[in-house]
Amino acid sequence: MKTTPRVLDRLLFATVGPRDWISNLFSWRYSTFLWGFSMMQPRLMAKSGELRSRRALYRAAKRVPAYALHLLQSPGGGLEFPETDKESYIKAHAPEARCRFGRLPMARTMIDESSGSTGTPYNWVRSRRERIESQRFISYFAKYCYGTEGRITINAFSMGAWATGINMGQAMEANGIVKNTGPDLAKILGTLRFFGPRYPYLILGYPPFLKHFIDVAEQEGFPFEQYRLDALVGGEGMSEGLRDYLLKRFRRVFSGYGATDVEIGIAGETPLAVAVRRLAWKDPKVKLALFGPDSRLPMLFQYNPLMHHIEVNRDRELLFTINRDSVLSPRIRYNVHDEGGVARYDCLEATLRALGHNLRDLVPGSARLLRLPFLWIYGRRDSTISVMGANIYPEDLEQCLYCEPELARITRSFCLSLSEKGAQVRPCFLFEIEAEPTEQLVNQFAGAMVTRLAALNADFREALHEYAQTLQPEIRLYRVGEGPFAANSGRIKQMRLMRQDAP
Repeated sequence: MKTTPRVLDRLLFATVGPRDWISNLFSWRYSTFLWGFSMMQPRLMAKSGELRSRRALYRAAKRVPAYALHLLQSPGGGLEFPETDKESYIKAHAPEARCRFGRLPMARTMIDESSGSTGTPYNWVRSRRERIESQRFISYFAKYCYGTEGRITINAFSMGAWATGINMGQAMEANGIVKNTGPDLAKILGTLRFFGPRYPYLILGYPPFLKHFIDVAEQEGFPFEQYRLDALVGGEGMSEGLRDYLLKRFRRVFSGYGATDVEIGIAGETPLAVAVRRLAWKDPKVKLALFGPDSRLPMLFQYNPLMHHIEVNRDRELLFTINRDSVLSPRIRYNVHDEGGVARYDCLEATLRALGHNLRDLVPGSARLLRLPFLWIYGRRDSTISVMGANIYPEDLEQCLYCEPELARITRSFCLSLSEKGAQVRPCFLFEIEAEPTEQLVNQFAGAMVTRLAALNADFREALHEYAQTLQPEIRLYRVGEGPFAANSGRIKQMRLMRQDAP
């Protein structure tokens, strides 16, 4: 008997039964994954994800001592299901108490360490089964975005205890040959030269690192035109200007979203998600209709609601529940304090249709569109500076920078701060550049950033009109590895916000 979408939906509802292994219905094989998520009804998929998240909640309340105590100590005395986050839950309970049955298994368990970008690095324990499930989903997303042909993958994510590096390498082994070089430019270029242009390559890494890779390779005269290179980035957001910069040398560039607090591989860019985001980048009406009146253009992904249930609280912060029974240390309504939103596939489709756009027309070469829900991410809620009521975000500054190709080419990194001199407070933009800082360059950066920022950010534009002198940013230029950027050499992710003014 031919399986119809209606039968498929009935099978989907079976995943909320007691046997959680059925939840991997569409994870047996890539072909099943592709077929299932291109046929499924978005409304029923969302309902199933919601029911599975409720099961995960009750399992955690029954099995996890720390979560049971967290519920009892909540204002509702266990009758409500409060958010959890690092301060209220992780720091308050020992890692053993946050595991199933209050034990840390001595076998088939891995410890990951977060990057420490928000302060102190933390340790996160994961079972072998939950890692395999997450890695399989990453593998399938990569096949969907880059094709199923054999390739050599060069993993340039940082190696060691951090969650991304090792797990990404293991996930991509299912798709082809993998070499885990870490962010070592000499090894990456050496590998490309050794195996030559007869193989296609996929290079993984943080977006600023791959930009640096292109710059260094061009300086060395690397023959990009002879190679077939793709890029998979993650770890931080990426402007469409930076994507265009990378597309000079890579055929395709897609990003993934994850948080070590939760897990890697929560969501991934697809050709459709990128097409929608680029449409919003070019058309303010689309951007307003999809994401609201915010100067920032968020990253846009698609995610599997059977694996992760994602909610949005009153502060526009995302709450994550891992729905799978394999999770050793469950995260229930966990808040990493990333701002963003979610939309069902059919809801976003209807919004664009009302504006005269058809999803299928946005990606005419794609054989199947995954009917997965969409997730958009602005970034961490506290990653901003504010002057005279105008919020300025790292995403704003990056977008402005990549609208200036000459300045983008020489810029290795950047960050924001506030400059306080006496009673006056001004925005301060710091740039790490591969050139000698001069007064002329300072003026060039200042003029370009103010002009671009005023056009992009309505709050900044209005405040600049009313407080012209206060809103003129102070520009500081540093050579590579100097000043506040010296700390980047020991960091996994580049610093984007400097909390205290530096001379």
